[in-house]
Amino acid sequence: MRLDKYLKVSRIIKRRTVANEACSGGRVTLNGKVAKPGAEVKPGDIMTIRFGDRYGRYEILAVQETVRKEGAADMYRILSEDDGVAAERN
Repeated sequence: MRLDKYLKVSRIIKRRTVANEACSGGRVTLNGKVAKPGAEVKPGDIMTIRFGDRYGRYEILAVQETVRKEGAADMYRILSEDDGVAAERN
């Protein structure tokens, strides 16, 4: 599945156009490399997303074409999330 579609289906990013722009802008990495919107994702991949001060690192657990809102969080595991505020305090 394409990375931008995965971000939308998993509801990490709500809109596919926003997911596409984030990938195109170099704010998303997949397994340590900057990822394009069309990069293929598979279970076991590690994804990092940077939005301004916010930073999130996720492990992809499942890839599904469609999923209900309640099941979207089961598609990935949060490895770390940082809102940038804690980093400024230290």
